[in-house]
Amino acid sequence: MTDFPQTAAAVPLGRSSLTVFPFSLGGNVFGWTADEAQSFAVLDAYAAAGGNFVDTADFYSAWAPGNQGGESETVLGNWLRSRGNREQILVATKVGQHPEALGLSAANIRSATEASLRRLGIERIDLLYTHRDDPDVPVAEIIGALDELVREGKVREIAASNLSAERLAASLAFSEQEGLAAYVAVQPHYNLVSRGTYEGELAAVVAEHGLSAVPYFALAAGFLTGKYRPGGPSVPSARAEGAARYLADPRAVRVLTAVDTVAAAHQVEPATIAMAWLTAQPTVAAPIASARTVEQLAPLLAATTLQLTTEELDLLDAASA
Repeated sequence: MTDFPQTAAAVPLGRSSLTVFPFSLGGNVFGWTADEAQSFAVLDAYAAAGGNFVDTADFYSAWAPGNQGGESETVLGNWLRSRGNREQILVATKVGQHPEALGLSAANIRSATEASLRRLGIERIDLLYTHRDDPDVPVAEIIGALDELVREGKVREIAASNLSAERLAASLAFSEQEGLAAYVAVQPHYNLVSRGTYEGELAAVVAEHGLSAVPYFALAAGFLTGKYRPGGPSVPSARAEGAARYLADPRAVRVLTAVDTVAAAHQVEPATIAMAWLTAQPTVAAPIASARTVEQLAPLLAATTLQLTTEELDLLDAASA
């Protein structure tokens, strides 16, 4: 039996009504590299440790041979139904990238959301993200469609993933001007080896408006777990190619060395340090990471109660600058 740390304190998500566990369990592996039984085991362990914030998307996992998209939502919905714990779990999903529902037109947002609700087997999505911006669709149309879903009780709060600072600011301004539902969170690509994808203009808009960041790729496609090393053995993983490319980047290798140093001081795995660094960043509420097995979940949960010192944060900042 894997030992998990004591339950971490929940944190508010932006200015919303949601209070979340400071680590969001990524559901991209459900129905892909983790079958239903494996997914259930990870979800059970996450919930047992106090976790309440599961992230999925209507697109997961359309990229896998034989899949069509929606597999992750279906697995999550089956788990919620079998465990009878819907009220204890905050479900976050995304629309706009499903192969049969691409884009953010008002009609597409509605049809995609209703399809997600059916796959999840729930009446209301707690946090609905637009998966990627659709620059051909006016902000007014996107926000208007999302507001309708909130008013109908099909969505509790709204958020945006992969959105520029400019479009985020415009969206928030329109919501305020018209008195409509407003984004409470963003989901950016952000980690120790990819800081420029969030820090700067986007992070400034998030901070100014009191939103929260829920970063994806928190472990850089697995690179920050420490499994991938210069000159090391190949790793049998569906993500190996994406993670291994960091080995050619001297800065990424420097970051991994710093992560190793801090991990040794705390006697934890590198993934724990990478997650703890993200959690310590301004505006970040809950980094997203996935686990195919219960064993992979343990270091992610450990990050929720680990406090890095100022000196350790400075070391990691310097290595990743």
